[in-house]
Amino acid sequence: MSTDEAAGEGGGGAARVDRWLFGVRLFKSRSLATQAVSGGKVHVNGQRVKPSHTLRPGDQVSFVRGAIEFECSVVGIPARRGPAPEALRHYLESEASQARRAEFAARMRLAAALTPRPEDRPDKHQRRELRRLRGRG
Repeated sequence: MSTDEAAGEGGGGAARVDRWLFGVRLFKSRSLATQAVSGGKVHVNGQRVKPSHTLRPGDQVSFVRGAIEFECSVVGIPARRGPAPEALRHYLESEASQARRAEFAARMRLAAALTPRPEDRPDKHQRRELRRLRGRG
Protein backbone atom coordinates (compact mmCIF):
# COMPACT_ATOMS: atom_id res chain seq x y z
CA MET A 1 0.00 0.00 0.00
CA SER A 2 1.42 3.42 -0.92
CA THR A 3 1.80 6.28 1.52
CA ASP A 4 -0.97 8.26 -0.26
CA GLU A 5 -3.46 5.44 0.28
CA ALA A 6 -2.45 4.97 3.91
CA ALA A 7 -2.80 8.71 4.56
CA GLY A 8 -6.20 8.83 2.87
CA GLU A 9 -7.72 5.91 4.79
CA GLY A 10 -6.98 7.41 8.17
CA GLY A 11 -8.28 10.82 7.17
CA GLY A 12 -4.89 12.37 7.97
CA GLY A 13 -1.93 13.12 5.75
CA ALA A 14 -1.83 15.73 3.01
CA ALA A 15 -2.92 16.18 -0.59
CA ARG A 16 -2.75 18.66 -3.43
CA VAL A 17 -5.51 21.29 -3.33
CA ASP A 18 -6.83 20.46 -6.80
CA ARG A 19 -6.90 16.74 -6.06
CA TRP A 20 -8.68 17.29 -2.74
CA LEU A 21 -11.34 19.55 -4.31
CA PHE A 22 -12.02 16.87 -6.92
CA GLY A 23 -11.90 14.03 -4.38
CA VAL A 24 -14.53 15.58 -2.09
CA ARG A 25 -16.79 16.30 -5.08
CA LEU A 26 -16.68 20.09 -4.92
CA PHE A 27 -15.68 20.13 -8.61
CA LYS A 28 -16.85 17.75 -11.35
CA SER A 29 -13.39 17.15 -12.77
CA ARG A 30 -9.83 17.57 -11.60
CA SER A 31 -9.06 19.87 -14.54
CA LEU A 32 -11.91 22.20 -13.48
CA ALA A 33 -10.50 22.23 -9.95
CA THR A 34 -7.03 22.99 -11.31
CA GLN A 35 -8.40 25.86 -13.43
CA ALA A 36 -10.21 27.34 -10.43
CA VAL A 37 -7.10 27.16 -8.25
CA SER A 38 -4.84 28.54 -11.02
CA GLY A 39 -7.30 31.35 -11.69
CA GLY A 40 -7.07 32.56 -8.10
CA LYS A 41 -10.63 31.59 -7.19
CA VAL A 42 -9.58 29.17 -4.43
CA HIS A 43 -8.02 30.41 -1.19
CA VAL A 44 -6.47 28.29 1.55
CA ASN A 45 -6.25 29.95 4.96
CA GLY A 46 -7.05 33.28 3.29
CA GLN A 47 -4.23 33.11 0.71
CA ARG A 48 -4.21 32.41 -2.99
CA VAL A 49 -2.49 29.12 -3.77
CA LYS A 50 -1.21 27.05 -6.68
CA PRO A 51 -2.79 23.70 -7.63
CA SER A 52 0.16 21.81 -6.14
CA HIS A 53 -0.22 23.45 -2.71
CA THR A 54 -0.35 20.85 0.07
CA LEU A 55 -3.60 20.72 2.00
CA ARG A 56 -3.78 19.28 5.53
CA PRO A 57 -6.62 18.66 7.98
CA GLY A 58 -7.52 21.88 9.78
CA ASP A 59 -6.93 24.15 6.75
CA GLN A 60 -9.68 26.58 5.74
CA VAL A 61 -10.67 26.47 2.05
CA SER A 62 -12.86 29.11 0.37
CA PHE A 63 -13.90 29.67 -3.23
CA VAL A 64 -16.71 31.18 -5.26
CA ARG A 65 -19.03 28.57 -6.72
CA GLY A 66 -21.56 30.09 -9.10
CA ALA A 67 -22.81 33.24 -7.39
CA ILE A 68 -22.07 32.27 -3.77
CA GLU A 69 -18.91 31.93 -1.74
CA PHE A 70 -18.28 28.47 -0.31
CA GLU A 71 -16.19 28.10 2.87
CA CYS A 72 -15.18 24.88 4.57
CA SER A 73 -12.53 23.40 6.80
CA VAL A 74 -10.61 20.27 5.84
CA VAL A 75 -11.41 17.31 8.10
CA GLY A 76 -9.65 14.57 6.17
CA ILE A 77 -7.97 13.58 2.93
CA PRO A 78 -9.86 11.03 0.80
CA ALA A 79 -7.89 8.16 -0.74
CA ARG A 80 -10.01 8.35 -3.90
CA ARG A 81 -13.09 10.06 -5.29
CA GLY A 82 -15.89 8.03 -3.76
CA PRO A 83 -19.62 8.39 -3.23
CA ALA A 84 -21.05 11.72 -2.06
CA PRO A 85 -21.90 10.61 1.52
CA GLU A 86 -18.29 9.48 1.95
CA ALA A 87 -16.98 12.75 0.49
CA LEU A 88 -19.00 14.81 2.99
CA ARG A 89 -17.00 13.28 5.84
CA HIS A 90 -13.82 14.98 4.61
CA TYR A 91 -14.90 18.62 5.03
CA LEU A 92 -17.08 20.73 7.29
CA GLU A 93 -18.94 23.64 5.69
CA SER A 94 -19.09 26.82 7.79
CA GLU A 95 -22.39 28.09 9.18
CA ALA A 96 -22.11 31.34 7.20
CA SER A 97 -21.61 29.41 3.97
CA GLN A 98 -24.63 27.20 4.67
CA ALA A 99 -26.75 30.29 5.38
CA ARG A 100 -25.64 31.92 2.10
CA ARG A 101 -26.52 28.76 0.14
CA ALA A 102 -29.95 28.53 1.81
CA GLU A 103 -30.69 32.20 1.11
CA PHE A 104 -29.58 31.84 -2.52
CA ALA A 105 -31.80 28.75 -2.95
CA ALA A 106 -34.78 30.64 -1.50
CA ARG A 107 -34.18 33.56 -3.88
CA MET A 108 -33.95 31.20 -6.85
CA ARG A 109 -37.21 29.45 -5.85
CA LEU A 110 -38.93 32.83 -5.58
CA ALA A 111 -37.58 33.94 -8.96
CA ALA A 112 -38.77 30.68 -10.56
CA ALA A 113 -42.23 31.13 -9.01
CA LEU A 114 -42.51 34.69 -10.35
CA THR A 115 -41.43 33.76 -13.88
CA PRO A 116 -44.39 33.98 -16.26
CA ARG A 117 -45.45 30.60 -17.64
CA PRO A 118 -47.60 30.11 -20.74
CA GLU A 119 -50.86 28.20 -20.31
CA ASP A 120 -50.03 25.71 -23.04
CA ARG A 121 -46.97 24.57 -24.94
CA PRO A 122 -45.81 26.75 -27.85
CA ASP A 123 -46.48 25.34 -31.29
CA LYS A 124 -43.87 25.04 -34.05
CA HIS A 125 -44.10 28.67 -35.18
CA GLN A 126 -44.04 30.04 -31.63
CA ARG A 127 -40.97 27.92 -30.83
CA ARG A 128 -39.17 29.33 -33.86
CA GLU A 129 -40.07 32.85 -32.74
CA LEU A 130 -38.80 32.16 -29.21
CA ARG A 131 -35.53 30.76 -30.59
CA ARG A 132 -35.12 33.81 -32.79
CA LEU A 133 -35.77 36.15 -29.82
CA ARG A 134 -33.23 34.33 -27.68
CA GLY A 135 -30.62 34.48 -30.44
CA ARG A 136 -30.37 30.74 -30.95
CA GLY A 137 -31.63 30.31 -34.43
